[in-house]
Amino acid sequence: MGERSDRLDVQVSVSDQMVLVRVAGEVDIATVAAFRSALWSVPARPVLQVDLSGLRLLSAAGVRTLLAAHLRVRACGGALVLVDPSPVVARVLRATGLHRVMPILEPTRVVEAARRPAVEPAHLQLAA
Repeated sequence: MGERSDRLDVQVSVSDQMVLVRVAGEVDIATVAAFRSALWSVPARPVLQVDLSGLRLLSAAGVRTLLAAHLRVRACGGALVLVDPSPVVARVLRATGLHRVMPILEPTRVVEAARRPAVEPAHLQLAA
């Protein structure tokens, strides 16, 4: 399952407790509709992980889409977790304050989290 174009590739993997969305390329005004469509079409699970390691560009439209997806997942009792943003994308997340709204995992923390037992989504929310 996924969306693919010359500038954006979105791949989706689904398990019992988690959906992993791998995003590569660029999320900007030209590709944000495909990105949004991919995020909205994933099945409901307690955790939605968005792997940003292959993303070269995240525009304001992409930030808005991530925030909307976070609110949507949280409204259903789940958690959206960003994984391994590239340095350019990490700067955008910091500059926009999105890093304060949703958790961002580095690759080593992802491996550690995978080794731990499943956590209830309420425990993954950040303190206000």
